[in-house]
Amino acid sequence: MTAARTTASSQGSQLGLRERKKLKTRIAIREATYRLIEEQGYEATTVEQIAEAAEVSPSTVFRYFPTKEDIVLTDEYDPLLEDDLRARPADEPIVESLRHVLRRAVSLGFTEEPEVSRLRTRLMIEVPAVRSRLLESMSVTGRMLCRVIAERSGRDPGELEVRVFAMSLIAALTETAAYWAEHDHEDDLGELVDRALSMLVTGFGTGGPQA
Repeated sequence: MTAARTTASSQGSQLGLRERKKLKTRIAIREATYRLIEEQGYEATTVEQIAEAAEVSPSTVFRYFPTKEDIVLTDEYDPLLEDDLRARPADEPIVESLRHVLRRAVSLGFTEEPEVSRLRTRLMIEVPAVRSRLLESMSVTGRMLCRVIAERSGRDPGELEVRVFAMSLIAALTETAAYWAEHDHEDDLGELVDRALSMLVTGFGTGGPQA
């Protein structure tokens, strides 16, 4: 779920010259990567080619992104998710807070970079290395959710119940993205996210399959 350009633009006026240059380099590397993957495929795209297209050195690429998979999976919105969640009303259920924040993220991503959103989720299901790296990176998001959930509930972020709930949310969002890509991106992603979050709260209810 990406909103790189929108977020980068909104951050620009808040950052110093050095940080703006770093942000510009990160975006250049990502955009070069997406373009090359669209032209020749993921496996055929090398870090050396990415560096040349972005007009940086391969060492610079690795300084910003430890692996090629990280270039695909990381965007400028990721660090702001926690801030957006904390900005929601303290007494709002965490699932509803996530619903609001993710709806906004999905909307921004499709307004600015719809093709990138589709490419990223397609690579998630087609490329084992991307899928594996995604699962690793989502553990970081899971720890962030643990902190927010713990604050909302008055619990410790390391409690079993907090960890289980946070990772259930992560799993739901991951499977939603995979479902969307597997069905050729025909559905509205925001509506799929709503369905997934509702499932966590209500289960199948009385009319669906039995778990």
